[in-house]
Amino acid sequence: MADKGNDPAVIWQTMIGEMEKGFNSFANQAMTSPEFSKVMNQVGGATAGAQKQLGELMEKYLLAMNLPSRAQMVGMAERIQAIEGQLNEIKALLQQVHHNSLAPESGFGTPRPPRTKRPPSEGEQK
Repeated sequence: MADKGNDPAVIWQTMIGEMEKGFNSFANQAMTSPEFSKVMNQVGGATAGAQKQLGELMEKYLLAMNLPSRAQMVGMAERIQAIEGQLNEIKALLQQVHHNSLAPESGFGTPRPPRTKRPPSEGEQK
């Protein structure tokens, strides 16, 4: 069995662990400083501004390409969902009407045309 002091894997793990501890302490010190929070605030503001500008640029680009924008696609999806909901309501109503028309001879449902045709009597020609 190898000695733990001479095992390269143990030495490597120890070295990585110490590097991680040193990096964590350095990062904790840096993040507590007011300069760090000021820089992070500025970076966040610049990122939000750049993202807004990129969105406007993409909107203009899609308009120039005669393609719908994300907002237009979201609007179309909402309208399609509303239409699907209305179609489901119409389908349910049609099924209900169809079910009522198949009701037994209770007098409800759609009226049927009168049966006026009679079979020929024995004296008549066919």
